[in-house]
Amino acid sequence: MATPAQGSYSVVWPRSRKAGEIAPLAERHASLEGKKIAFLWDYLFRGDEIFPMLASELSARYPGIEFVGHETFGSTHGDEEHEILAGLPEKLRDMEVDAVISGMGC
Repeated sequence: MATPAQGSYSVVWPRSRKAGEIAPLAERHASLEGKKIAFLWDYLFRGDEIFPMLASELSARYPGIEFVGHETFGSTHGDEEHEILAGLPEKLRDMEVDAVISGMGC
């Protein structure tokens, strides 16, 4: 029968240190009625199927809601990811977008 080894061992935690501070959540809209909603997608998992369903259901619940399709922004993942994400705040402001639904595949 083997006996436990003697001595001390380094222990490694499987998570990394925090890369950033936790920020407070953005203020929520009381209603989506009359709001402009942008869809963002990383082009990895079924956004082309899911976003039309979301648009249909949200339109039935909130009169005057508008949508900006994911095609307007490009993929939020891939070789142009950094440029797309860097320009996103200005583009959303220019388009007067009130909220974003971001779809990500895993």
